[in-house]
Amino acid sequence: MSIEIWSLAGIAVTVGCLHTLLGPDHYLPFVAMSRAGGWSMRKTLIVTWLCGLGHVASSLLLGLIGIGLGLAVNQLEGIEETRGGIAAWLLIGFGFAYLSWGIVHALRGRAHSHVHVHSDGTTHTHPHHHHEAHLHPHSGTPTDSPSRMTPWILFTIFLFGPCEPLIPILMYPAAEASMSGVVLVTALFSLATLLTMTAMVSLLVHGVKFVRFSAMERYSHAFAGGLLLACGAAIKFGL
Repeated sequence: MSIEIWSLAGIAVTVGCLHTLLGPDHYLPFVAMSRAGGWSMRKTLIVTWLCGLGHVASSLLLGLIGIGLGLAVNQLEGIEETRGGIAAWLLIGFGFAYLSWGIVHALRGRAHSHVHVHSDGTTHTHPHHHHEAHLHPHSGTPTDSPSRMTPWILFTIFLFGPCEPLIPILMYPAAEASMSGVVLVTALFSLATLLTMTAMVSLLVHGVKFVRFSAMERYSHAFAGGLLLACGAAIKFGL
């Protein structure tokens, strides 16, 4: 491979890292949903990794199809822009829906009481909140089904999310008819993106563990939905 290809490989790593770091939508949604859904670190990183793979693979596939059809960079970038708009609206829609559900979930978690009868016949009343974990099942408690569906919804959104810098980086080795260059640049860019995503998510999830919201904890789902909505709006309006 030529020196130009190796130089482009270094650029691919740098751009992959910066592209991810400068796009909070690459990691904040996973941190928010991990906190709200009570995900383990293992589950959080698996979901992040799979969504990252979908994010990179969809743009790679588009780039390879474009190269095969002989399309120009600006034509592919137009398609990527359309995909980005779809991803933004999906994130906005899901964020709004999750925010609404989270507010209802929090409001239904009002305090209630249990009467406990001890073996000596004495009784006392003990208050609980639906958002606190206890061993007394209650009918009508809001279901956590949106949380269970979230990984799949996020994966779908990230499939539409474009990886804008990848296609221009692919074009040079393709123009040079260097398949090994295409593979090298793609692999390094993808690895840099995925490792940066998982590193940021891991660091932020660990950091959030030390933050206590006390009475506001019941609004964690609503906060997560609002954050998803804000990320979608930032993508859509270029903030």
